[in-house]
Amino acid sequence: MTIEIKVPTLPESVSDATVAKWYKKPGDTVMRDENLIDLETDKVMLEVPAPQSGVLQAVKVEEGAVVTADQVLAILEPGDVKQEPSSSSEEKSADQSVEAQGEETSSAGPAARRAALESGVDVNAVSGTGKGGRVTKSDVKSSLSNSSSVTAAETSVMGSRTEKRVPMSRLRARIAERLVEVQQTAALLTTFNEINMKPIMDLRSRYKDSFEKKHGVRLGFMSFFTQAVVHALKQFPAVNASIDGNDIIYHNYFDIGIAIGSPRGLVVPVLRNTENMTMADIESSIRSYAGKAKEGKLSIEDMTGGTFTITNGGVYGSMMSTPIINPPQTAILGMHNIVERAVVENGEIVIRPMMYVALSYDHRVIDGKESVSFLKTIKDLLEDPARLVLGV
Repeated sequence: MTIEIKVPTLPESVSDATVAKWYKKPGDTVMRDENLIDLETDKVMLEVPAPQSGVLQAVKVEEGAVVTADQVLAILEPGDVKQEPSSSSEEKSADQSVEAQGEETSSAGPAARRAALESGVDVNAVSGTGKGGRVTKSDVKSSLSNSSSVTAAETSVMGSRTEKRVPMSRLRARIAERLVEVQQTAALLTTFNEINMKPIMDLRSRYKDSFEKKHGVRLGFMSFFTQAVVHALKQFPAVNASIDGNDIIYHNYFDIGIAIGSPRGLVVPVLRNTENMTMADIESSIRSYAGKAKEGKLSIEDMTGGTFTITNGGVYGSMMSTPIINPPQTAILGMHNIVERAVVENGEIVIRPMMYVALSYDHRVIDGKESVSFLKTIKDLLEDPARLVLGV
């Protein structure tokens, strides 16, 4: 008896998905729980594993097709299948057999496959350096780098002009849609300030080793900024509010979104009830989210909600920017690069590590006085970190 492999139940607020990549074709044997297909939504990438071992009889939808929940993707004929040979001699024999047929195969993990899909690299053409010749994500990146170098050299010599057209990913399209929407509907303004990072850097340098030894996670700047944001939000509730139609919702909890770059684009997982989190909790959660974003494992629940967002363009070298709010939130904090600059302290010119910070806000809810005072509060807290402990 055959089995229908269907689109799994999609997350709430997601109506459909796009078939991003098939990893098997009709006639291929599959092992139980082996990933057959990647489905891309406008928020996350979903993997559809084989429910049983057997042979894939038919594929019902092609790559690029839009599918909905419970739609049939493929037909599987269950049965016992042998695991692929793992000894080096058997692998060599199999490779020679495949080469003789003019085909190429490659063993690659989910992260490597996803990286290849995002960059347009044929994973079967990548040489694997992992265990047993397995293709890793680093192999895909190296292949892309080498390919770019060769293309640049050829272009220099031959003067050729090439183009490559690829469809916009669902996530990228959704991000674009939301950014345009917020610019058209919100009264966006941005206010700036600068922070002397020396007190935080000195504190971090003094305690980072003991912090990591005790908590098992590195002490970064994000936990300082996150705690400073929570303190400031308690003083200025409008900055932690959201808009629902003609209503303003003031939240008495603090769910802070942390913008993270991923291979698929910008994602914003949420730290929930941050007011109850320690600095170690914050650092550990951010690290976990960053790992999940890199592997494409973030869930809808990870990115749903949020009352305020922090984005750090400084990790890419950004000196200053005007971040766009994440609707229906009313504000977003932008961190930037830390640069040593000459500043005046007590009438003397000294060199200090300075960071520009920006607060973009919706003027429909937040007045200029509130926005400037909010950003000044964060500056004061970070330039005198004892305030974070004392709550003053």
